[in-house]
Amino acid sequence: MKKFFALIIVACLLALTACGTNTTSSGSGKAVDGGTLKIGLSSNIASLDPIGYTSTYESNVMRSIFDTLVKYNNDNSKIVPSLAKSWTISKDNKSYTFNLRTNVYFQKGKFQKGRKMTASDVKYSLERSLNQSAMHRIRDIKKITVINNHQVKIDLDTPYAAFLPMLTDMGNAIVPKEEVKGWGDKFGMHPVGTGAFTFKKWVADSYVLVDRNSKYWGPKPHLDAVKFAIIGDPNTMSNSLASGDIDVATNLQGPSILTIKKNKNLNFVSDQGLQVSYLSFNFKSGPTKKLKVRQAIKLAMDKEDLLKGSFKYGGAKVADLPLPRASWGYDQKLADQNKTTVDVKKAKKLLKEAGYPNGFNTNVYVVPARVPIATIFQSQMKKIGINVSIKTVEWGTFSDTVSKAKAPMYIMSWSWYPDPDFFLYQMFDSKQIGSLGNGGGYQNKQLDQLLTKATADTTDQAKRKAIYGQALEIINKDIPHVNLFDQDVVYGTSKKVHGFTISPDSSITIASDQTNAWLSK
Repeated sequence: MKKFFALIIVACLLALTACGTNTTSSGSGKAVDGGTLKIGLSSNIASLDPIGYTSTYESNVMRSIFDTLVKYNNDNSKIVPSLAKSWTISKDNKSYTFNLRTNVYFQKGKFQKGRKMTASDVKYSLERSLNQSAMHRIRDIKKITVINNHQVKIDLDTPYAAFLPMLTDMGNAIVPKEEVKGWGDKFGMHPVGTGAFTFKKWVADSYVLVDRNSKYWGPKPHLDAVKFAIIGDPNTMSNSLASGDIDVATNLQGPSILTIKKNKNLNFVSDQGLQVSYLSFNFKSGPTKKLKVRQAIKLAMDKEDLLKGSFKYGGAKVADLPLPRASWGYDQKLADQNKTTVDVKKAKKLLKEAGYPNGFNTNVYVVPARVPIATIFQSQMKKIGINVSIKTVEWGTFSDTVSKAKAPMYIMSWSWYPDPDFFLYQMFDSKQIGSLGNGGGYQNKQLDQLLTKATADTTDQAKRKAIYGQALEIINKDIPHVNLFDQDVVYGTSKKVHGFTISPDSSITIASDQTNAWLSK
């Protein structure tokens, strides 16, 4: 058990040696209580229900409301206790026993008055995720047994090397059954958890407000409240920070980066992230079902041009693998092999061979923040006769359209944890068809077998990386995605913000037993 847990810690540490803790703090002085921290989110949100959420924007609100059994520390370098204060793992790596904290209470809701959390809540929440998660955020669970009020055992069907990291996901947060049953489908609009802040108000397309949880099990949050403001336009985001309308601007891109850098009254932070952007294809219908069409599109794309046009002021690097450079599964040799040189003539030839000598008309779906990328892509495709219409939609519509394979093509990014499983399994395994990860409906039986083998057969990182290398070769050949950029974590804050943290996976932590943001007066 000790050897297995050590392997997980070492794997995470190796993955993130280049990633420091993104903690913003200016000046010196003692932390003070009070105030409302205003954070700008770059896209709309659709649900705050652990089984229904599909984006980082949503999970960053949820992290203030909910807790998980275990969690990553601030720089994603190791797994640390959360609702579970300790745990043991069986010799066969198939059974996990968690010892829960005894001082954890749910926030007050409409259907319960702030009762204690017990092992039964863990069982209910994880079984709910197992059976109902829109993104299949937990798997391989055979049985969950309540040993007593503060001890729970989870038995797996097969060893799963990434099980502890999976438990850190907000999709596996612990919720009270009464509130879920009471609200039904509307629980995602009235979330109740055990986190540092209590849900207060959600104004559609505008903001979400959370208040300090007076019975939080961890250190008392310094802030009275946190307001998450929806600001889709990057320039509006940076201007809002400069004017004081918000205290934190996230996901900065384009000229907004320069705006923050030039302002002496603001802090600018950029660090290597666990996020990769890509163009994805529909495998169920339309021209992109054909490999030669996908090859043609890849050959006609000038990723350096896309990078210069979309990230002129920094914040990203060209990507040639569906894994970010910060993941321990990244293989530079495979990335180099997957590079292509723009060849319009060959692209046209491939289209002709595929039955489209004159090209075709199609759509690409994006959220508002990705319109600049889509516009350059649209221009590049015209050179080979593919006429692309840009369909700009808010996140809820985007997620639903993509998950149901109704988008001929779409551009999005994927950010998760250092373990390759959270990228490759989620985006390419056939069991994920119907979810946002594999919205294009891609499937390859050999790949499925390798992705299962990589987590079930061994916990040795070197052996797992070798298996993922085989998987990446298949993915590179089939081209379910054209990998675009590795994106950095880029944000700005007011000088009065202290102790604010964004992790390499873009997760925001406001208050916990590791960090506690505050505002100077």
